[in-house]
Amino acid sequence: MPTAPHPQSTDELFHALRENHQLPYGRIRTVTAEELVDAAERFAEPVPLIHALLELQEAYTYGSDPRKSPVVFARLLTLFDEQPDAFDERLRAQLFWRFKWVANALRALPEIPLASLRQWLTEMRDRYEKEGLGLQPYYGQAYQLAVHVGEDPTLAYELWAGRRRTPHSDCEACEICERALYRVAAGDDERALEVWAPVLAGKESCQEEPARSVSYALLPLLRTGHADRARELHLAGYRACRRNPSMAGEVGRHLEFCALTGNEARGLELLAENRNLFDEVDSPLDQLDFLTGVEVLLRRVESLGHGGLPVAGYAGRAWTVAGLCAEVRGRGDGLAARFDTRNGTSAQSGRRTVRLDRAPLLDALELALRSRGLGEPVPGDARGVGGVAVAASASRAAAAVPEELPELIWRARELDEEGHPDARACWARLRDLVAARDYAHPEDPAVGPYGRLCADLLSDEAYRAAERGDYASAVDLHEEAAGLYEDAGAPDDVVLARACALLAAAEAAGEDGEDEAEVKAAALADAHAAVVRLQEEASGLAPYVEGRLLRLRASALGVRLQTSGEQAHAAVVFAEADLLQEFATRHGLTTQVSGAMLLRAGTYALSGDLPAAVAEIDALRDRLASDGPAWHLPRALGLRGRLQLGLRDAAAAHADLAEGLRLAAAWPADAVDTSRLHADLAQTCLHLGRPDEALTHLTRSAEVDLRDGKRVDAFCTYSNAAQLCLDLGRIEDSIALLDSLLGEPDVIGGELDDRLVAQLRLLRARALHAGDDLKAATAEFVALAAESADWDDDPGSHAMIAAETAMILAEAGEFDRAGEVADRALAAHALSPRYELISNCLRELARLRAQQQGPDGLAAALAHLDEAGRVADAARAAGFQPVGRSLETALAYEHGRVHAYVGAYEDALAALEKALALLGEPGAEEGGAGEWAECVRLSGAVEGIYLERPAPALVRLDAAVARLTALGHLEECEPLASLAAQLRDEG
Repeated sequence: MPTAPHPQSTDELFHALRENHQLPYGRIRTVTAEELVDAAERFAEPVPLIHALLELQEAYTYGSDPRKSPVVFARLLTLFDEQPDAFDERLRAQLFWRFKWVANALRALPEIPLASLRQWLTEMRDRYEKEGLGLQPYYGQAYQLAVHVGEDPTLAYELWAGRRRTPHSDCEACEICERALYRVAAGDDERALEVWAPVLAGKESCQEEPARSVSYALLPLLRTGHADRARELHLAGYRACRRNPSMAGEVGRHLEFCALTGNEARGLELLAENRNLFDEVDSPLDQLDFLTGVEVLLRRVESLGHGGLPVAGYAGRAWTVAGLCAEVRGRGDGLAARFDTRNGTSAQSGRRTVRLDRAPLLDALELALRSRGLGEPVPGDARGVGGVAVAASASRAAAAVPEELPELIWRARELDEEGHPDARACWARLRDLVAARDYAHPEDPAVGPYGRLCADLLSDEAYRAAERGDYASAVDLHEEAAGLYEDAGAPDDVVLARACALLAAAEAAGEDGEDEAEVKAAALADAHAAVVRLQEEASGLAPYVEGRLLRLRASALGVRLQTSGEQAHAAVVFAEADLLQEFATRHGLTTQVSGAMLLRAGTYALSGDLPAAVAEIDALRDRLASDGPAWHLPRALGLRGRLQLGLRDAAAAHADLAEGLRLAAAWPADAVDTSRLHADLAQTCLHLGRPDEALTHLTRSAEVDLRDGKRVDAFCTYSNAAQLCLDLGRIEDSIALLDSLLGEPDVIGGELDDRLVAQLRLLRARALHAGDDLKAATAEFVALAAESADWDDDPGSHAMIAAETAMILAEAGEFDRAGEVADRALAAHALSPRYELISNCLRELARLRAQQQGPDGLAAALAHLDEAGRVADAARAAGFQPVGRSLETALAYEHGRVHAYVGAYEDALAALEKALALLGEPGAEEGGAGEWAECVRLSGAVEGIYLERPAPALVRLDAAVARLTALGHLEECEPLASLAAQLRDEG
């Protein structure tokens, strides 16, 4: 099936070739290139066919299809021999460059005899000599063949490395890699890393580099004690080669790195992400390299006792670690044997054995922000959607669960009445037992009928649903439980279940509505009244049931206060809390006493009386220390920490929260809200200027939420962590975290909220841009802009995304597309104004036009600024107040920059002086001095350098330096003083 219409002219053919050249390497590009060769042959002209064949050979070479690359090159060589004049200088250079591609392809095929490999190198040498080309590329290929075969490479290396490079030599980055690998093979890791330095630092690069060098340098870095650098390069290097069939060997080395650093679980995650490589890599040598890395990982996992884990492997069947390891071992051994047979040595098997027998280099090296343990599901594994892929942030011994069924049921109910966290372990065990086919309910009157146990389990499930925020499900579960309790003759439980259903229904009220807070507050008031009626109409309720009902009543009013924010609602909350505390004290219900005091403290906080809230929580802390329940202490300390943060005492807040987290380790995380403790500690650490510690707590908070099934909360927290990474300059950490999240099955399957996924993708696009991957960032921004155009309920978000996309396109020089997307941003802005964002976008488009196109782009740049002026006028009329400088000031400054870029320096200076007038003189306060100083600096540069009027420029600069110095803005003075010194030196 053709992938594109057949070109009807050579112009159409060349256009199609250019478009295909922009596609990523893979099947689509290769198939299209094959069709374009067929089309080129119909024109009976050599030049179009040469271009089409060159494109096809490149597609085969970088699409990991070495068998077909030499065939295409043979056709090119025949054309060259028959019609040399059809090859201009550029085509001739490409032809002779690609002799090396053929040598690499033949070396990767074990069915090609060694004699044929040597014969091809002879052909290459003869042709290079005939053309008068230097032989350094030939000797480079001879050296690589010697290494591959296992011959002593010393002489071959000297013959290659000692020669001067030629225009047909491999690029500097590739040759650096070969020289470094020579040092690694000699056991000199330190020297190898010195050789690699320019490539690893990004100073030398090409199609394959630095990704290739990074994959080889990981283990030498570990062996020389540079684990942090290895971690950094692993994150960046893996992203550059993942899922790429032509870099399967590099992926295999990243898997090996994970296996040797205690990151086996991450290795399995990366393997799942690259499962396509099992079937898409056609190069036997690349297959061998990849499969050896896979086997290193699987052998390590199996040695740790996890051979039964499901794992991603060859398509068509489900695999376990042990099963896939055996399959990979067989295939890898077979490939190595084939190469050794062809080469007449045991070099390939020997190298494979060395890799497989290598012991771990580190017990543990944290490679990613998401911590996983073996045995936990990973994206794309055989268990599919629904697995929770996290590691616990704090370990706790499992609760003791009675073995005997009647005792287990009694114990679960007893703990549940007490509100003890260990009740959930009992209910979980009972849920498993009841679900078994051979379950037999005890014939014991004390246990009650089977229906009552089912109701108990439904109630526990309902509480969990409410904790996840799934109130609709909680209502249904509580109502179903109430019916079963009624059938079982348990009237107290009926009342409690119906009261819980009322409160859950009120919590769900108003969701997604315009007046959500008002509707929810009214529903909570109604729920409170309904629970009061339920309690009044019931008779003979057990004290623990009365206590729970009183707690529900107080909670309903407390949530109403939190929802509405109306201080008039506080008094009734205090009254209900006092009623609960008095009743609970009288009946010895310690859990409810604590709950009442927590509610009082929270109400004081919501009322703005933080000192009173602290006093209440201190009293509770003392009571908990003496009377319990102990599992309430982490929550109490968590609230106290938040109160201290509100009182601007971050150090005290950190102490309380850290102690709360320490105590929380003794209890199930969901019972003591460990996730909230981590999240609050993250916020506190940011206040204390400890962002790395904050990042750790954010990821731990998300892990706990994932384990508790709160996936939306977890993804939101992970999003905050990724943003913090970006703010800290840890770009690869941010991208790796987001890639991991976006690879989750429920994300891929479209089950997670689409706006949340879009937020993650937007953050990833920004991270890619910050990491200078403009191509990938642009593709993601463009896709998001297209998708968000359909968000009729949220035009403001589309305006934001489209505006950012327009700026990215302009940065890439695609001004026509940038203008189209900017128009869509303006249209969305008209529906939901984003004045500052749109103004920024238009000014940036103008700046980039002028910067990249010079005078030719001035008219279009000024048109963008005119539009920005209209936006500023509308913003002023609407009373909009931007953050920082006014939109008019920013516009005047941009006029200055745009005119400076195109050489209109008088206009530039006039615009900058207008901007300075709008900014006004700086004051002692922080904020405006930097913008004022930059405007003065640019004015001085335009006047003193480009208009060649240094005297007035120096007057301007000296006055500004004096002004800023007097105000204490010494840092802002530095660039002005530097420019003044430059003008004096040049004068």
